[in-house]
This record gives sequence, C-alpha cells and structure tokens, in this order.
Amino acid sequence: MFKNYLKIALRNIQRNAIYSVINITGLAIGIACTILILLWVYDEVSYDRFHTNYREIHQAWIHGYYDGTINSFTSVPQPLSEAIKHADSHVKFTTLCDWGGEHLLTVGENSIMKQGHYVGPNFLEMFKFPLVKGDARQVLDDQSSIVLTESAAKALFGDKDPINQIIRVDNASELKVSGILKDVPKNSSFEFDCLMPWAYYKQYAGWIKETENSWQEFSFQVFAELDPGTDVASVNEHVRDLIKNNIKEDNMRRDVFLYPMSRWRLYSSFKAGQEEGGMIDYVQSFAAVAIFILIIACINFMNLSTARSERRAREVGVRKSVGSRRKELIGQFLGESLLISGISLVLAIVIVEVVLPFYNQLVEKNLQLDFTSPFLWIFVTGLAATTGLLSGSYPAFYLSSFQPATVLKGKLNTGKGASLPRKVLVTLQFGFSILLIIGTLVIHQQIQHIKGRDLGYDQERLVTIESTADLDKNYRSLKGELLSTGLATSVTKSQSPITSIWSNNFVDWPGKPADQRVLFSTMRTEYDYTKTMGMKLLEGRDFSEDFKSDTAAVLVNKAAIDVMGLKEPIGTELTIWGQKYTLIGIVDDVLMGNVFREISPMFVVLRPDASNFVTVRLSKNKPIMEAMKEVEAIVKKYNPAYPFDYAFADVEFNKKFSTINLISDLSNVFAVLAIFVTCLGLFGLAAFTAEQRTKEIGIRKVLGASMGGIVVLISKDFSRLILIAFCIAAPLAWWFMDWFLQRYPYRISVPLWILPVAGIVALVFALLIVASQAIKAARANPARSLRSE
Repeated sequence: MFKNYLKIALRNIQRNAIYSVINITGLAIGIACTILILLWVYDEVSYDRFHTNYREIHQAWIHGYYDGTINSFTSVPQPLSEAIKHADSHVKFTTLCDWGGEHLLTVGENSIMKQGHYVGPNFLEMFKFPLVKGDARQVLDDQSSIVLTESAAKALFGDKDPINQIIRVDNASELKVSGILKDVPKNSSFEFDCLMPWAYYKQYAGWIKETENSWQEFSFQVFAELDPGTDVASVNEHVRDLIKNNIKEDNMRRDVFLYPMSRWRLYSSFKAGQEEGGMIDYVQSFAAVAIFILIIACINFMNLSTARSERRAREVGVRKSVGSRRKELIGQFLGESLLISGISLVLAIVIVEVVLPFYNQLVEKNLQLDFTSPFLWIFVTGLAATTGLLSGSYPAFYLSSFQPATVLKGKLNTGKGASLPRKVLVTLQFGFSILLIIGTLVIHQQIQHIKGRDLGYDQERLVTIESTADLDKNYRSLKGELLSTGLATSVTKSQSPITSIWSNNFVDWPGKPADQRVLFSTMRTEYDYTKTMGMKLLEGRDFSEDFKSDTAAVLVNKAAIDVMGLKEPIGTELTIWGQKYTLIGIVDDVLMGNVFREISPMFVVLRPDASNFVTVRLSKNKPIMEAMKEVEAIVKKYNPAYPFDYAFADVEFNKKFSTINLISDLSNVFAVLAIFVTCLGLFGLAAFTAEQRTKEIGIRKVLGASMGGIVVLISKDFSRLILIAFCIAAPLAWWFMDWFLQRYPYRISVPLWILPVAGIVALVFALLIVASQAIKAARANPARSLRSE
C-alpha cells in the first residue's frame, strides 16, 4: 500500500508540474527562513549556556534611588566582593572583574593588541572556560601570571609551548604564562584573549590600590557563584543593605541584588527597578516572524490543493466506490503532503547552506548547521513533519470528505461555499505580509529619527587615539607637532571618547532640595576640549591656560542648567566630590551616551592626568587617509612600542545603532521573503482561477468584453481580500509597533501614513500578479475554449 501511495504521489507531482514547483519552492523558502531565524534565536537564547554552572552564577547589581526613579546598574565598589562572600553561607565564590580593554602583548619583536580582563583568583573556578593547559584553581594565584587563549598563544609563540614563557604587557611589566584557554565562544557575555590577576592590577594601577577599601568608588564588576539549589531571593535579603551599612553619611538608598547569568543576555533591561525585557523582545518577535513565514508557505499548499479539488474529486469517488475508507484517503493525501514537505526540506537545507555565509555577515555571528548533531536531525525532521501535516491536513480532510455518488455525477460543489476557506487563508497571508511591511517601515523611520538628532558637536575629521604612558608623557610635544605641521586644527585629551560616557557623579548646587539626587555625566579633559569637539559655548568662557584657577572650574551643559534651575549660573559654586568648583561656562547639549535616550546633565572638569584618549581635529588641507599616514608617523615617534590604532568619531557613533540596524536588516529581508512566498502562492492561485474560468472568459470575449474588463473581473475578488486583510492587520500592526517603540525614550509615534502605504504596496503586488494571469487568459483565442460547446 505504501508503495502504491508513493507512486500516486510522484505521478501527481509530475502531472501538475507547475503547481508542484510552486508548492515545493514556497515551502522550501518558508522552511529555510524558519531555520535561519531559529539559528539566530538559538544562538541568542544559548548565551553563556556552555558554563555547566550557569544557573548558579550571578552578577552584583544595584538599584539606586535617584533622579526621581529607581536606576539599575552594575558598577559597584571593590569591597562589595568580600562583603557578599561573607553575607550568606550559600555564596560559594565571589570575584572582581574590570570592564575589559585592549592590551599590548609583546614577545621579542612580536607585538599584538588583544582584549583582556583583570580578574580575581576565583574567576576561572567560577566561569567554566575550558583550560587546555593549567589548573583553574591556581593559574591566577601568582600576581605575575597571565592566561592566554589558544589563538593569542598561537599569535605570540607559534607552535612553541607557551607555558612559563614571558610576555611584556603594555610595555610596562613582564608576566609569565600560567595557563592556556580554549578560545572564548562567540555566544559569551565575556570576550577576551587574555586574563591577568587582580593582584597585578592593584600593583600596576595606583588608583585600584587606593580604592581597595572604598565604598564610594562605583567602578567595578563583582560576580558570585551560589551553591546549587540556593534560593537567590533569600541571599538578596542578606546582601541588599551592604552598601547602606558601609556608607553611613550617605542618605541615598542603594539596594544590592544578585542577578542570574541565565537572564543577562535576554532580560537585563530595567525600568523603575523592574525587568522590562531586552533582547528577549527581539527573539520573540523574530520567532513569531518565522512562524508567520512558515504559515504563509503552508497556506499556499492548502490553497492550491483545495483549489484543484475538482481535478482530484473523481479519483476520490472511484477510490471510495471500490472500498477505500476515509482514513485511508486521509493517509494518502497526508502522505503526499509529507513527501512534498520532505523534498522542500532537502531544498531548504541547500538554500540555508548557500546563504549562511551572507547571513552570518548580516547578523555578525558564526552560525552553522551541525549535521553531526542528533538534535539538528530531530529538529529538521520534526519541522518537515509539522509543515507537511499542517499544510496537508485541511486538503486531506476536505478531499476525503467528497461523496462518491455526487462527484461521479459531476455535481461537486465548487462554488462560493467551497472557495470561502481559500479566501480566509489568502486574507490571513496578506494580513501577515502587511504586518511585516508596516513593522519594517516603522523601524526604518525610528532609525532615521535617531540618526537625525542634533549631536551638539562636529563629527567631521574627528579622530580618537587611545592614550598610553608614552603619549601621556609626550602629549605636549605631540600636540605641538600635529598643529605646527598643519595636520590638525586642534588637539585635546579626555577621559572617554566623544561617543561615550564612562563616569557619572552627583552634584550639589545652591538651592538644591535636600532629598534630590541627580546623577551628572562626567568628562575629565585637557585644554581645547570644546574647540576640538566643535561644541558650542552658549554662555561664559572655556578653560584657558590664562587662568590658573581653572583646575577648580567646571563647565556644564544646557540639560544641567535646566535641572538645576539656576537663573544666573556663571560664577555659581558647585560641590563635586566634596570640593567646591566654580561654574565658568555653559555648553550646548552633546549626544554622547545612549542615542535612544534624552541627553543627561553633564559637567566637564580640567583633569589632564585622568584623560585616556587623545582627540585630533584633522585639517581640511589633505585627504583624510593621506593625513592619517602622516599622523601615524608622528604618533609612532612619541609612542614607538604600540601599533598605531585610531577611530573616527562618526564610525564609532554609527556602532551605537548595531542592534537596531540588525533588527531592521532582518526585518527587511524576511518581510521581502514573506511577500515573495505570498505572491508565489497568489500566482498559482490566480493561474488556476484563470484556467478554471477559461470558458467564461471565452464567452465574455465573444459577447464583446474588453481585455481591461476581463482583468478587472478576475482582479476584483483578490483586491477585496487584500482590503479586508489590511483592515484587520493595520490596527494590530499599529498597536504592536507602538508597544515596540515604548522601549525607546527618544522615539517617534507610529506615522499614520505608513499604514496606507503598506496596504498599497501589498495591493500593487497582488494586482500585478493577478493581472498578469488575467491578461494571459484574456489574450487566449476563445475558439479553443468554446470548441466543445
């Protein structure tokens, strides 16, 4: 029986080649899209899961009560690590960690820049990064040790055994290789090529030693591992008041809590002290898109199968009359559907393998199909079976329901009642497509809205170079030579690049309510900061070497003045870090931090010794890359040990849009594919409709109907369905996108013009496809279709 069913299925596919190709292609594209999206989704939800104890690992967070709300952040003081360890007996390990950065690693004449972290001795006992060589319990005990990844060790030592070899780090100290790690997986919250002991950090950086016991310096990360099965809520009760109990004179409330690693990637967005989502929103949205596209492809199969029911009706009648039972017919039709689904799956896997390199470039990941994984085969087999059963279920039950006496007399009902399910499915298809079109347009508008913000500074020809000990020592000479050669019009130093805020502090001002706490973004700079950045001075003056007192002076932005409400701000004394600073100038608001949020109040102080970056405003006398070659020669002259590395402000600024650009690109790609699959099905349905109405069209032509009239006749039913789909999908899409935009404090409202544009786009695509088939039918010679009448 199975062999018989298989033969019938193959013959049916061959006999109806055009419709079979449409079905298989549509299903293949739908399955391929689903696989691609779910590969991305799986990578996101599997972040950090390679740590066997990821459920026990937590990060110390703080709920800070200021700015009239609860602000959640991960910057904590050093002593919190030991305090958490002793606060609850279920805390197994705690470790300190810095925020990571580039480090110069030198072996002989070989120098490379690699990403690294300073970490506590328990770091590798807590985080299960696999060690190829060395003992996780000991490799970070010695303060003169360093742990490398395999790729970093290969780059430095080649095939030579790196253990116990000496590396010069940051052209300052020599550390001995104590361990080798496997390269860190891409789906890890940590990205690094080397790890160095916290004890070395204290020795190397004086400010680390100075703040070792300070509860006021919120500049570090702390991680904790709990015993398996520990109730984290109970531990949080014990750690909540650790900061409050150690900063007696501070009246600001700060609650400590441990946040589990299992939620870092997807849920670590907080609002007013509560989780409000994060990447999980994108994951869920694209999982829904995958389901939409697969359903659209399945609907194509259902529509074409049921539309061609008249062709299969006599087959059903004959089979029933010779004794076939309904369940056997259902089995046959489901078998045909599963066969087509299986063929589509094979084609889909081929499509995925072909497009994966381009897809990986788009999503900036290294996704792949692991054909050795049993999970992959279970998944794709289940996907094919689900698709086959979903797409074939309705046709199977519909076709098997025909009564033999009726169909063998030629009285099968193929009128309006029979076509109603197809109309519902077509409406559903276009509803999904319209929803995706609207979503894509809204995301594009939001991106353009953000990119169109007034930055408050000039990005053109602005270049940032990370400072080193040599550059700090030779800064004056470097600046003088860059200016005297005409390569630069201005040079300055700053704590962070113009595109970032690395520090925040509280400020007191005359008349400030005692219970008001406002966090100000902080920028420590050198002279010529506002000039180099192209910032507009609204009132007062800039820092100047003519005023020796400027080390106790401060600039603020317009947002700070709005917060403080000072009527005559120039000359006002502000209290920062417990010291008095005189307000000498007001600058325009500058967009440095999160581009999706309102600009926060900021102050700028003159602190050349705390500046980490040199920023150069290139002159317009030479092409940029030609000028950069000459800048490199000058920088190398004063900083010979380090490779020349730089960043353009506009390029760094655009990186802030990486996530939303990714979402936009994915939306564009899958919206186009969804529309394509929908139109593919519509093409088949329109072709069949035109074929079914061949005699009607012939009679109308004989009676004088024009080609335009025939096209309108065939097109109007489909147009009506698309209008219904628009009326249903547009309000849903508006509601969903309005909810989506709520995550961005600086956002657009959903433009109403987008709704009709999406409907028109869908309608135009549909009409072009339907009209092409209608024109083909209208051009046919009526004598052929009416020959037997």
